Formats: sequence, C-alpha cells, structure tokens
Amino acid sequence: MPEGPSLYILREKVLHFKDKKVIEAKGYAPIDMARMDGQPIVDIRSWGKQLLFCFKGFAVRVHMMLFGSYRIDDHAKVNPSLSLRFENGEVNFYVSSIKYIEGDLNDTYDWRADIMADEWSARHAFSVLREKPTMLACDALMDQKIFSGSGNIIKNEVLYRSRIHPESRISKIPDTKLRGMIRETHKYAFDFLRWKEAGTLSKNWKAYEQKTCKRCDLPMKVKDTGKSRRRTYFCTNCQIKY
Repeated sequence: MPEGPSLYILREKVLHFKDKKVIEAKGYAPIDMARMDGQPIVDIRSWGKQLLFCFKGFAVRVHMMLFGSYRIDDHAKVNPSLSLRFENGEVNFYVSSIKYIEGDLNDTYDWRADIMADEWSARHAFSVLREKPTMLACDALMDQKIFSGSGNIIKNEVLYRSRIHPESRISKIPDTKLRGMIRETHKYAFDFLRWKEAGTLSKNWKAYEQKTCKRCDLPMKVKDTGKSRRRTYFCTNCQIKY
C-alpha cells in the first residue's frame, strides 16, 4: 500500500490536470461516472494514503489499498477502477477504491493528522495519543486518524530511530520519548519522500526488512505485532519496551 510520501509524489505528477475539464470519466468503480463529465478539477490534494480530485461541491477519493496502481498517459490491458481523460492527457487507476466525498473536505478530513501536510500538528498527535493509554506504539503509528499517511515502512523506521519497542504501551512511554517519536514520524516522512524521489529508499532502511541491527550488530527480531498484525522488525537490545 503506498504510504503518504508516495501519494505526495503522485499528486505532483497529476497536478497538471488541475483546472482542466474532464472529457470522459469511466471505470468499473460503483459510482456515477457521468457526474464528472465536463466538470473542471478545481484542486488536487492528498490526505494520508488518499488522493483527492476536487470538483465544485464534491471530490473523488482514490485509495489504492494493498494492490492498487496507476498509469499517467498510459493504460494497462485490464479495466481501470477509474479513468479520467483530459485535453492534456489521462490518468488511470487500477484495483483501487473510488468514492465521492460530498461538500467541504474540511468537514471530512483533519489536516492536522496528515504527516505530509502544512497543517500537521505534533501537539495534536501528542494530545490524541495521551487519550489512548492502552494502545501499542506499533498500532499508534498505523492509525490513520493520528498519523495519516504512515504505513508499515514508516512505522518500523520511526520506532527504530526512536529506540522504542513496537509493543510499548502509550501510557508507559515517557513524554519526552513520545514527543520524540512524533517528531521522527514527521521528519522520516520527508526523508522517505527525498529518498523515494532519488530511487534510494530501500538503501536507507535501518529496520524494515533488515536482518541485523545497525547499532548493536545483533539479529533483528521479526514479528507480526499489534491489532493489524503487520510485519515488524526491531532490536530487543536497543529498542526499549515501556
């Protein structure tokens, strides 16, 4: 599943369709495609792992889930979930969840939670986390209402950078460590973006899919942790369990 930085990159790639009218909208997603025909896109935004094509009074949300993909000015042999054609090109989404968002996006999305947004608020994240004392750190970093755009790679890398064991309880993590984890989430998101654009993301992984701890030179533990049961890589020596 693409994480927030990858959606940020995708938004930049399709931004030239802003202010263009949809010549044709089609696809097998269960929405009224004709509603978009002839309508100009007034903005293109991303929130976490979602891409938003904004029209007057509504938006189309694209979520590529686990196996989705896209092509710009090109198309695959399979039918798209959504295809949008403009006078200056087209974009096609495959195996994706497509739905309409009605009204003002500010009524649906809390931009303070988006780790890539200008409105991102570390203070807000800290406040929300302190209201969830029994939550595990690994679950917190996968919770899109708290860290929108964070995914399994970001979770692993942030916990390693913060030296926090993934199964630490939020209530047990000292304030300074919790604030550090929050800061690292925002910082790593932009490191992710920079490395992704340079094609060097995997070369910079310190925890995700790593066999040995870079700090301790000991084997990394691999375990499906938290409610999501997502694969987690961590060092039992330098990542403290609170």
